[in-house]
Amino acid sequence: MRYSKLAVGAIGALSAILLGGCGSKSASTAKKDSFSWSTGAEISTIDMSKASDTVSFDQLRNTMEGLYRTGKKGKLMPALATKSTVSKDGKTYTFYLRKSKWSDGSPVTARDFVYSWRRTCDPKTASEYAYLFEGIKNAAAVTAGKKPVSALGVKAEGDYKLVVSLDRRIPYFKHLMSFALFFPQSEKAVKKYGDKYGTASKYMLYNGPFVQKGWTGSNLSWKMVKNKYYWDKKNVKVSKISWSVQKTPSTAYNLYQSNRLDALSLDSSQTKQLKNNAAFTLINSGGTAYLQYNLQKDKNLANANIRKAISLAVDRTGLCSTLGGNNQPAKTFTTADLLYVNGKDYVSGVAKSSTVYNKYDKKLAKKYFKQGLAELGTSKISVSILADDTDSGKKTVEALQSQLEQTLPGIHVDTVTVPFKTRMARREAGKFDIMVSTWIADFTDPISFLDLLTSDNTRNYGKWKSSQYDALIANSKATASSSQRISDLQKAEGILMKDEGITPLYYMSTAWLIRKDIHAVYNDNLGGWQFKYAYVK
Repeated sequence: MRYSKLAVGAIGALSAILLGGCGSKSASTAKKDSFSWSTGAEISTIDMSKASDTVSFDQLRNTMEGLYRTGKKGKLMPALATKSTVSKDGKTYTFYLRKSKWSDGSPVTARDFVYSWRRTCDPKTASEYAYLFEGIKNAAAVTAGKKPVSALGVKAEGDYKLVVSLDRRIPYFKHLMSFALFFPQSEKAVKKYGDKYGTASKYMLYNGPFVQKGWTGSNLSWKMVKNKYYWDKKNVKVSKISWSVQKTPSTAYNLYQSNRLDALSLDSSQTKQLKNNAAFTLINSGGTAYLQYNLQKDKNLANANIRKAISLAVDRTGLCSTLGGNNQPAKTFTTADLLYVNGKDYVSGVAKSSTVYNKYDKKLAKKYFKQGLAELGTSKISVSILADDTDSGKKTVEALQSQLEQTLPGIHVDTVTVPFKTRMARREAGKFDIMVSTWIADFTDPISFLDLLTSDNTRNYGKWKSSQYDALIANSKATASSSQRISDLQKAEGILMKDEGITPLYYMSTAWLIRKDIHAVYNDNLGGWQFKYAYVK
C-alpha cells in the first residue's frame, strides 16, 4: 500500500492489535459515541483509482467497502461478498453480493465493481496502482492501451453476481479484494463531479461504515460520520471520528495532555519516556523504509559502488534509536514477518551474500566510495536527500546527512524536507537525487514489494533496471509451483540487494498512545486502521 508514516499497500497475516489507552472518559475528547484521531500527513486524494498513500487509504478503508474486509490477525471477513466460488483451474472467481447502498440511498451493484476496475485500468486515469490488476484477464493489455477497457476480465451477471476471469492462478487473489483499489465506485458520482471527484469530501459517494465530512482538499482536519445507509450500520457504534494532521509529535502530545486528542504516534524521546504508560502500544506497520536513488537523473548515483558505499555508511541501529518506536534495522526490501515459508521467514531465504552491503561498516564504505569516485573520474560528489516535513522525516535526513558526511570523505549532502503532497509531486516528476521512501505491503506476499522495481512499473521512480530481475519476477508469476515461485522471488530480491538498487533502512514499527476508553480499534499490522467496530466505554 505506498507512502507510509515517514514519507503507502493492506492485508495482514500478522496479528491485529486491539488498542487501549490511559485517561478516563471524562479526561478526554472521547464521548459516548465519538473520539479524535491524528495522522502524520495530509490526505492527497480519496479517489481510490488515484490513491497511493497510507493516509488516503485509511480514509478509503473506513468510508468505502469491497468484497472483503481485513479482520483481526489478518483474517478475511465477508463484506459485500456473501459467498464465492472458484473454478477447478483457479482462473474464474464468482462473487455473490449482498444488497447494499451508496450514501445517497442508491443501490451498490456488481456493475459498480466492473466500472471501478475498468476506470482504474484505463490508461486515461493514470492510476499508479493499475499494475496490481495484472493477472486478471487482459489487464496488462488494457493498462497498456492495447485493448479497450471492456476487454478486462470482469463482468456483472445481474445486479448481485460478479464474475472475474484470470490469465493465471493468483495465490493471493482474495486478499487483493480487501484492498481499496478493488472496491466499487459509483459511475454516477464520477461523471457528476468530473475532475473534482475524490478531491474533497463532498465530491464522493460512500458505501462503507462512515462518510467523510469537511475535507476541502487542502485543510488539515475533517471528520468521519456514521453512514446511515451502510448495510451493517447496527454494528457501527461510533457516530463521529474527528481527524487532524499532526506533523509535530510534541504538539500532538500537548493536545493529548489537554484532552483535545485521543490518539497519536510518538517520536523517539516520547517512546522512551512513555513506554510504561498504560496507553502505550507498538504497531507493526508491515513496511520497510528505504532510500530510493534517481539513477536516471544522477550519474553519480547510477554507479553501484557509490550506492553500496552509502548503504554501508548508514548506522541503521542508531537511526532506529533516533526515530524511536520499535523499528528494526533492515537488510531486505521485503519486510520481515510478512510471509513464512515452511516455518521460516521469507526474508531469511534471501542470500546473505547479497545483503552484505546493508550493514554498518565504515571501512568497507570508504573502500567502495573510493572505487566509485575513481570510476566516475572525480574526487567529490554532492547529493540531496528528499523527505517529508514530518518530525520523523526531518530526523531521518539529518541523521543520514551526518552519517554520510562523517564516513565518506568527498560527499556533500543537502537535506530537503517538503509537505507530503509536494514530495509526491517531485517523486513522480523525477525531481530528486535520493528520496526517503516507505512501502507497506498491500497483501501478505513479497511480490507486493518486488513488483515495484521491475523495469516497466510506474512506481519505479528511480529507474533501476535489471533484465535478470525482471525475468525472475515474470517467472514467479508463471510457475504453478509454490516452492519455485518463492525461490524466484528470493533470487530476484538477492539481485536487487547485491546491486543496491534501493537501500533498505529499517522495518517499520510505530509507538502510539490511545486512550483506554476507546475499544475495538485495530491496526492490521500492514499500515491500516480499522474503525468499523470501535466503541467508547
